[in-house]
Amino acid sequence: MKHLIKAAALVSIVASFSVLSTPQKLTPQKILFGSCGHQDKDIPIFDAINKEQADLFIFLGDNIYGDTNDMRVLADKYQRLGAKPGFKTLKAQTPLIAMWDDHDFGQNDAGKEYPHKEQSREIMLDFWQEPTGSVRRTRADGIYTSYMYGEGEHTIQVIMPDLRWNRDALNHVSETQYKTERKANNQGPYSPSKVKGASMLGEAQWQWLAQELKKPAAIKLIASSLQLLPDFTGWESWANFPEDRNRLFALIKKHKVNGVVIISGDTHWGEISRYEQNLDYPLIEMTSSGLTEKWKNVSPNKHRVGKFTHDVNYGDLSIDWQQTDPAISLQLKGIDGDVIMQSQFSLSSISPYK
Repeated sequence: MKHLIKAAALVSIVASFSVLSTPQKLTPQKILFGSCGHQDKDIPIFDAINKEQADLFIFLGDNIYGDTNDMRVLADKYQRLGAKPGFKTLKAQTPLIAMWDDHDFGQNDAGKEYPHKEQSREIMLDFWQEPTGSVRRTRADGIYTSYMYGEGEHTIQVIMPDLRWNRDALNHVSETQYKTERKANNQGPYSPSKVKGASMLGEAQWQWLAQELKKPAAIKLIASSLQLLPDFTGWESWANFPEDRNRLFALIKKHKVNGVVIISGDTHWGEISRYEQNLDYPLIEMTSSGLTEKWKNVSPNKHRVGKFTHDVNYGDLSIDWQQTDPAISLQLKGIDGDVIMQSQFSLSSISPYK
């Protein structure tokens, strides 16, 4: 069946992607990113994205809405995305990298129990034209990866964890509690796991991530399919696995990791979060979601900076390397490319370690 899927559904959409699996000498100055684009809807925001002519575009997950156990259906939905004119232009002029979230992994809020993850991996990586020998195709515990761009003091590392392949069971509240307590407060049905050792990443991926964090780079861009900094929304997020979240914070501090910036998707709203608790410098996260999807009932977030948006959006991380202390700009932009919100800071402000 795998060969049939490739022949019937994927051949027409895998040509001419820009795939980046080795260090790139050219340091990006503009990295765009987004998530949550439905393959059966028009995606006019691609027009604004393509006008930017970025150095890189990162797809953060829910790049299609597969939601199926039928691999022919999943492959066909990728084909529908690949056929969109705006996407064709983007892939022709801009290098692309991608991680999945639940809907392109296979099912809403799915984790390690999803029975078709091997087939889904093959379809996903074929669509993004991952090299045949890539370790992402053969790892026993997921498609996590990282990319290194630039050289020396102008190096950017993009770290992309896989939050699906190994993810343990979510902790649900009762249906009654959700309806009587959570829903009225715009919160979802999940609570932090109380199971010792419960994880989204799994131990092998944690060991990999620790080594990636130790690699020298001026900016460490963690591209997470789920929100990382918000304490609690009731929906899927790092907060539902507090051991994972605390472990990441501890690793940053223990290994004196400078320059961490976080981008995320999934929520169907956009916002900026800032977190400083028990850290040596503030962590800043921009959530960009979605390219087509909207969610009106935005959840509380005590780490939110300013307002949120539930209009369609994409993110823009730009770095002015010409300055002695490089200036970093995070902007969330709307359907016409206009700035909705932004956060600007210097590289030195997130690099306290000598």
